[in-house]
Amino acid sequence: MLMLDPNAPEERQNEVISGVESMIEADATLVGKHDWGVRRMAYQIDHRPEAAYHLFQFETDKNELLERLEHSLKIADGVLRFRTIRLKPGSPPPPTPRPEPPRTRERAQDTRVAPRAAADSEHPVEEGESEEPAAEPEPASEDVESPTEGS
Repeated sequence: MLMLDPNAPEERQNEVISGVESMIEADATLVGKHDWGVRRMAYQIDHRPEAAYHLFQFETDKNELLERLEHSLKIADGVLRFRTIRLKPGSPPPPTPRPEPPRTRERAQDTRVAPRAAADSEHPVEEGESEEPAAEPEPASEDVESPTEGS
């Protein structure tokens, strides 16, 4: 699995993909090549929320190929992440990725303040409270029994 920076020049992305593909074809059998397109990542990498996903499936017995691929991808510009995974013989092919729903860049405006932010402010105002000073509490009436007298 190869995740490329979608903001990198297209020539650079194509250069990385063709380099990986040529290294694989030189020392292994390329079983599958899948371009999954630009997709949102689970978390940001280098302040980038999206990556261009490419999946290469190949068969090889040579560890040298894996070491060369790893070295090349570590130093290549435009590569956000990569992962080499060894599959057991007879593993099913990768699933077709689900299409992502269209995303909008605008977020819903939520005017509520987080509890911690409200607690840290100099003059916290709770929902439903006014900014007028609160009246002093009235003294308790004398006919209420205290906990020590009633037992």
